[in-house]
Amino acid sequence: MQRIATTVRLNRSVLQFDDAAHARLEQYLAESASLLQSDPDPQEILADLEQAVADQCTRRMRPGQTVVTLAELEPALEEIGSVQAPGSATASPPREATPRVLQQFSEGAVISGVCLGLARHFQLDVTLLRVIAVLLLLGTGGAMVLVYLGLMLLMPYAPLQSGGTPVRWLPAKSRAFTEFLRAKLGVDRPGKIAA
Repeated sequence: MQRIATTVRLNRSVLQFDDAAHARLEQYLAESASLLQSDPDPQEILADLEQAVADQCTRRMRPGQTVVTLAELEPALEEIGSVQAPGSATASPPREATPRVLQQFSEGAVISGVCLGLARHFQLDVTLLRVIAVLLLLGTGGAMVLVYLGLMLLMPYAPLQSGGTPVRWLPAKSRAFTEFLRAKLGVDRPGKIAA
């Protein structure tokens, strides 16, 4: 029998980590604790750090994903950065946020993944965005369908995750149809139209 995941409580959040991610998390937290030994309140800082790790990992997880892997943990730790020892004169420069690319996501999509891509790009709740899209569809007398189709053709698809959740029937057909149309229209790469 092999252990697949370890359940970890990070401040107020409970997440499951695979073995490699769990080992990396323990290393990161141990290094942070050793740097904070001379701090007057290291437990509060470590609790905040744990919550930041949990929030960053949760934000990076795909819909339906239950176990945090190194693919989610490493970018989260990179964004959070290392802990500075109290009284250290050198502070790390602020990290620039990695640009978010506007893409359609087939995994977890209802039709094509436009709403899911917009929700992830703007960090909104996908259900709220879908409700707004339906209300706009009803309020515009169906003109929203043209906007959705336009976004479907213009927004590139995110690569499919290997071993991820299988793509449902309608999103798979939408993806195949969109890629067929792009090929017919001469789109070389997402966002580039042949002259």
